[in-house]
Formats: sequence, structure tokens, C-alpha cells
Amino acid sequence: MEWILPAILAAVLVFFITKRFITPKFLTPLSQEDFIKGYRKAQLIDVREQREYEGGHILGARNIPLTQLRQRMKEIRTDQPVYLYCQSGARSKQAATVLKKKRGCEEIYHLKGGFKKWSGRINKKK
Repeated sequence: MEWILPAILAAVLVFFITKRFITPKFLTPLSQEDFIKGYRKAQLIDVREQREYEGGHILGARNIPLTQLRQRMKEIRTDQPVYLYCQSGARSKQAATVLKKKRGCEEIYHLKGGFKKWSGRINKKK
């Protein structure tokens, strides 16, 4: 009996770790080169918080923070590809899951490694 609680806690921990690091099948991770090839013909969404976005973002990106995504989901079209990025890639995976389940988006891509790996041109608020 004394092993039941630790076993349950271990199972929950494994579930959350797996969920954070495994990319969903419907989300396509892209290298920076592949991301650059397609994002100009798609909806480019930065899911970081506004202060992060203002500190520097990919040219042409729209800021819809993950924390606001459910309220602002209708701003994202379902008939165009969606290119997502965040600082490291974790939040863009979460955003992709929300967009797939709640909005029905089919073509969802994200920048592998996130903005911290980006070496292309950026825009900063002054």
C-alpha cells in the first residue's frame, strides 16, 4: 500500500515531462532555413509575452501571447498555414495543440529551438 502514492506521483511526472518534450504529430518542427522559406506565405505568430516580443521579434510576426491565445483565437485563419515561435519551442508546441483542438487549424509549423536560436533579421521596439 505504501508504494501506491509514489507510483502515482511518478506516473504523473512522467506524463508531464513526456508531454512537454514530445512534439505532437500534427505539428511540423522546422529548421531556421525551412522556416524562412515558408513563413512569408503564412500567418507568423509570436506566442511570447508582449515584453519579450518588444525586446525583439522576427520581421512580420504578430504577437498573440500563449496566455491570450484562447481569447484571441479567432484572429488566426484556418485556411492558411500557421508558423509559430516562442523563446525555446515549448510554448509554441502548447499553442499548436490549442489551435488544432479548439480552432481546427491543419497546417501548423514551429521554429525548432525557438527565437533564441534565430539568427535572421529581427525588429525591436524602440
